[in-house]
Amino acid sequence: MTAIGKPLDRVDGNVKTTGAAKFAAEHFYPGLTHAALVHSTVSRGRITTLHTDKARAVPGVITVLTHLNAPALKPAPKPRLLNLALWFSGTSVNYLQSDEVHWVGEPIAVVIAETSAAAREAAALVHAEYSVVNSVVDFAAAEEDAQPQPNNPIFPRGAKKGDAEAALAAAPVTLDLRYTTPPHNHNALELHATTAVWDGDRLTVHDATQSIDWFRTHLALRFGIPMTNVRVLAPFVGGAFGGKFAMWPGTVLAALAARAIGRPVRLVLSREAVYRTVGGRTPSIQRVALGADRAGKLTALVHTSITRTGRVGGYSEPVTSQSQHLYAAENILVRHDVVQLDLLPNTFMRAPGEAIGTFALESAIDELACELGIDPIELRLRNEPAVNPIDGKKKFSHRMLYEAYTLGAERFGWYERNPEPRSMRDGRWLVGMGVATAYHPALTLPANVTVRLSADGSVLVRCGFQEMGMGAATVQAQIAADALGVPFEAVRVEYGDSALPMGPTAGGSPQTASVGASVVQACEELKRSLKTMARKTGGEGYEAILRRANVPHVEARVGSETRLGRIAGRARFLVPFGRDNQRWVRAASGVQFCEVRVDAETGETRVSRWVGVFDIGRVINPKTAASQMRGGIVMGLGLALAEETLIDPRTGRIMNPSLAEYHVPVHADIPPIDVSFLDDPDPTMPLGIIGGGEVSVTGVGAAVANAVHHATGKRVRDLPITLDKLL
Repeated sequence: MTAIGKPLDRVDGNVKTTGAAKFAAEHFYPGLTHAALVHSTVSRGRITTLHTDKARAVPGVITVLTHLNAPALKPAPKPRLLNLALWFSGTSVNYLQSDEVHWVGEPIAVVIAETSAAAREAAALVHAEYSVVNSVVDFAAAEEDAQPQPNNPIFPRGAKKGDAEAALAAAPVTLDLRYTTPPHNHNALELHATTAVWDGDRLTVHDATQSIDWFRTHLALRFGIPMTNVRVLAPFVGGAFGGKFAMWPGTVLAALAARAIGRPVRLVLSREAVYRTVGGRTPSIQRVALGADRAGKLTALVHTSITRTGRVGGYSEPVTSQSQHLYAAENILVRHDVVQLDLLPNTFMRAPGEAIGTFALESAIDELACELGIDPIELRLRNEPAVNPIDGKKKFSHRMLYEAYTLGAERFGWYERNPEPRSMRDGRWLVGMGVATAYHPALTLPANVTVRLSADGSVLVRCGFQEMGMGAATVQAQIAADALGVPFEAVRVEYGDSALPMGPTAGGSPQTASVGASVVQACEELKRSLKTMARKTGGEGYEAILRRANVPHVEARVGSETRLGRIAGRARFLVPFGRDNQRWVRAASGVQFCEVRVDAETGETRVSRWVGVFDIGRVINPKTAASQMRGGIVMGLGLALAEETLIDPRTGRIMNPSLAEYHVPVHADIPPIDVSFLDDPDPTMPLGIIGGGEVSVTGVGAAVANAVHHATGKRVRDLPITLDKLL
């Protein structure tokens, strides 16, 4: 291999750094108009009156769409097993089709104007009167109303082995702990934006989406047109992290507005509008109870969670999923409960479930280590399972936590620390070190690909996958180059367009493995075609074969875009997925080492050092992979120390919908981050790739909390770890 494994620069680096890359809000069409949303101010009720006269009088305003005059929309589609897109519709609300209001911030009108300034000015002048209905918006108060989440093949409600509660009661050493995490909101650098254009009954949408094909499916259903009549383009997306995974109101309403006025419409959400109309991470209440003998052998592990969904959508986060697989406890109970609230539905946020679940589990393991007087790494390794703990049967397709801990401890200098809390100091700073395990499941999705080899030796790879800043096009070019034995520079990749062969969504870390598997398959088919042509023409070498065959290029395709072909493709994915799920536990894993410094007088906490070692199978490009790992760790530091969506428990209104009040890490908050990979292929995954987009967020919250405890002697079980909790 000459390209795979090399730290090559990203192929889209030049167009992004020079400003040539066009994002969703940067496409111009003749007659382009601008839209702005008007948001509800109550959490549940009906609109009795909408005052729009002042808005319509603003110069440049074309119209104000409300439930009284908006074009008809089809209802939001219901989930079906073979159409995963329908599981992720954002909400079930049929926007601007009735007077009903379901959450504070729901769009109740769309202002369309000649300029964005006029649209925003007019939107602020729309006033609504409501008939208010009692609502439930306080998550903490609703805890006792939690019910077991609905069970389905994608999000099971839990699992058990033995009698964990009885084993807990009988254990020589026990801990029974409560952890909480707050709601979080998405703050991608690029705001959610849509440019929508109709040409008769054909719709073109430029959107900041990480699910191109799924958006096309949804829009076709909502507007009652064939899927072939919808084209979604997203060649560049300025960050997504799950927030641009589902279909939110802005995209649908931009297309609705364009249909209503017969002109192109651009709708760019304000930062506040993102908070009001795009779901974020659910809060959680978690119980972790551990029982062990005096040597640290786990006899009981209980991990339960309560999360929330909206009454009109959302999904139950798999908060306890990692607790089924990480430790060889003799008895295990994991369970997900959920409450429905009259709030904007929650959605995916990088490493959903595991990001907050590992905070609780890995903090509890650290607490048990302190209780037993055992080194936290040693305690983890004493409970390292040989097979999947929950069933005692399935094998791990790839598990190298021992190697990761060994390498990480050496790079970090773990064993040089004094293990006693509050024992290390540097001037006014209390110094602490913490460690935690990282874990995220691996999967693959269907991907259609074409690969074309031209007579000049150039290669074109075509697939409608997403590029959100992680270097997706670069790694696929590397894979194709090695599969065909051509220079990396000879490969060009087309992506980000639903007119291309169907690509997988960029959510759950499957994209590189999924597309890469199809690229390799297409390359193999292409080489077989070349061998056949060579036998007929007597040519040797790509150029000679094509020249003697008198053709400009040869092409191979994986997958079908017909309706039957797409259904068959999903079935081909689901059948082996279900079969393999019975044989293997597949996951990316790693270890997080953290050093913090806490001001003994003020409680100010600074992360001063970080080492992460990850097992993500084969690493296609160590430069782009390390960048993803660092980005995930930074996001995890926000979760640990700063991020918290504040919701008024009386009204359900988000009170800090801006970066002035919702705190995220800045450069001054982040230390140098040392990232290493074991780079050992998983034999059961395409090209040995496990997927690394999300695992680096997991374990970060616990590593910080454990380091803070080591520094101060204080155990913080409620995120974020702010200075008031340390004083």
